[in-house]
Amino acid sequence: MFGLLLFLTLTLTGCATYHPMPLDKAAVDRALMPPALETIALEASQIHHPLLRPVNFDLRDGLSPDEAAILAVIANPQLRALRDQKGLTQAQLIQAGILPNPQFSYSLDLPMAGATQGTVKAYGLGLSWDIVSLLNRGAKMAAARNQAAAVDLDVAWQEWQVAQAARLHLYRLALLDRQLAVARDEEKGLEDNVATVKRALDQGYVTIINLSAAQALLQKVHLQVQNIEQQREQERLALNQALGLPPEQRLALPAHLEPPSLQTLPSLEEISRDLETRRLDLLALKMGYQSQEERLRAAILAQVPRINIGFAHASDTTHVITTGFAVTIDLPIFNRNQGNIAIEKATRQKLFDEYISRLFTARVDVARLLANMASLSRQIKTTEKAIPTLSHLVRTYYRALLEGNADVISYYNARNELIARQIELLTLKRNLADQHVALEIAAGEYLGSGERGTSPK
Repeated sequence: MFGLLLFLTLTLTGCATYHPMPLDKAAVDRALMPPALETIALEASQIHHPLLRPVNFDLRDGLSPDEAAILAVIANPQLRALRDQKGLTQAQLIQAGILPNPQFSYSLDLPMAGATQGTVKAYGLGLSWDIVSLLNRGAKMAAARNQAAAVDLDVAWQEWQVAQAARLHLYRLALLDRQLAVARDEEKGLEDNVATVKRALDQGYVTIINLSAAQALLQKVHLQVQNIEQQREQERLALNQALGLPPEQRLALPAHLEPPSLQTLPSLEEISRDLETRRLDLLALKMGYQSQEERLRAAILAQVPRINIGFAHASDTTHVITTGFAVTIDLPIFNRNQGNIAIEKATRQKLFDEYISRLFTARVDVARLLANMASLSRQIKTTEKAIPTLSHLVRTYYRALLEGNADVISYYNARNELIARQIELLTLKRNLADQHVALEIAAGEYLGSGERGTSPK
């Protein structure tokens, strides 16, 4: 009988098998290797995401912001690890739907001493099962399904943020390239100017003051060039990290990349309307809240005392055979699941308040970012108007200097002011790009073209 029981146990049990997954150098190198360009192009054209749109991936004209966003989602190693949470929630959903196993018991009693004449072996067979597990199984499965949906939305939200971070670094890098080009052009012009002034000083046409002023401005611009080069390298490395590319890889950028214009943006009222239906993190919180509602319902259903129903078949040593059933009920004197119910209620309230807080913060962020962009746009227009005036002033000072009607300090001060305004203009545009990307994150949709995205499904 025992052999039969063992056979049935091993036969009915579906055993998983172990497969090793070594964390060796070869496995790590394979995981760190970025996808092939053909793979990226295929996935970029077929990507399915609540917010990201498929793109035609082509690097021949430089990496565009949209291509950078898709590449980051495909190749970023942090996102690969984050997506593993989906597998975990699916496993939890499977576990939530599994009912407890029935319990089978078998006993054998052998007469060993005493008045054993005429006795036989006694045995007992029993089968029991916890029926209360059926009461809260539906609530547990609903909680697991909602939690899986919440994790899917949260992963999509993290992908959206990584994609936007890649766009941000690309805008910064492109505008830093333009700043560097302006600063290097001025540095080259000042180097030529210093050489000319030195020759003029040797011939007695100018004084040492002229040379000192020219060298001082050259040194100042040289430091600007070094500072911009440092910022550019930091942004290049940050972009590579967001894209999941090795640090040494260098990407070509579009020839002339401008931040989106404020005029293409919807109004504050339009962006704020139905914000909670677009922000993936808010949708994830909402699904998490629904999951918590089901957990609370499952905890309340678990107040029902545990009930085990069993059936028994036995024979005693006198060969009297009996068949019957048994019911085992927990007496809810001390434990009525009140602790778990209190925990689930407090967790539900916490999730509710967190949802309200994040929705409030999202609306404030949208208003603040729009105000910042409006201010930056005004500063950009003012600076753009000032640059032609300063250029004209520099040319006027230069002619006056040649005619002996202006001092050299005034000329170099004007020239320094011009280069400062040119670099400041590109800095303002870089800040505007930063604010625009932040606004898209806060709004939960693309806003660059002025076309409103559809609500995530």
